[in-house]
Amino acid sequence: MRLPVLLPAAFLLLGLSGCGYHTLGAATHLPPDMRTLSVPVFATRTDTYHSETVMTDAVIREFAARTRFRVTPDADPNADAVLHGTILKETVAPLTYNASTQESSSFLITMVVSVTLTGRDGKTLYENKNYVYREQFQSTTDLPTFIQENPAGMERLSRAFARQLVADVLEGF
Repeated sequence: MRLPVLLPAAFLLLGLSGCGYHTLGAATHLPPDMRTLSVPVFATRTDTYHSETVMTDAVIREFAARTRFRVTPDADPNADAVLHGTILKETVAPLTYNASTQESSSFLITMVVSVTLTGRDGKTLYENKNYVYREQFQSTTDLPTFIQENPAGMERLSRAFARQLVADVLEGF
């Protein structure tokens, strides 16, 4: 009598054990002995001031928060892996237009970044040469507030970019 009940439960457990579920930071495609990650300041091919440092800092914070790796902000030759990033393009485009003030009321920042994670042996562990990420921010007619919003928009974009990048690296996408 118990066999008909236990048999489906056993098959369910067997199926779940092979579903690919794993704990956070346990990426199966990264070397199991990887302990240190070096993230030098991203290079940039844009004229935008300071975005490469903001992006790099966000990526370092996200890797440190979500993985067991010791993350260093420099090109450490003893690191088990190095993440290189290059900001290829950064654009700010108007999204909405206020007809009464004749001004744009929100903008879209778009970043295109090339990212490569390389192991100590030179093997590429993750690569995306055309990583596109976007963030919207609101404008205002008050100039001091607008100047403060642009860096805040870049901070939000950097944090969101870092969250997605780390997830992609850990999951192997």
